[in-house]
Amino acid sequence: MNPRVKASLLWGVVGALAFLVLLQGYQLVTGYRYSVPVIVGTTLVVAIGTPILTHIAHGALD
Repeated sequence: MNPRVKASLLWGVVGALAFLVLLQGYQLVTGYRYSVPVIVGTTLVVAIGTPILTHIAHGALD
């Protein structure tokens, strides 16, 4: 696998996990609970968007 693609996919995993941690912290502090479909949908958007943006940004920064 191309190292650039691998790095982008790993950033996608990091982004999704970071989003879930921040969401959990927000829910603990405010007491507001989001529904599971909203959490899953938003996490998928982050998990798909992060590698795409990372891949594009890497090309622009080189």
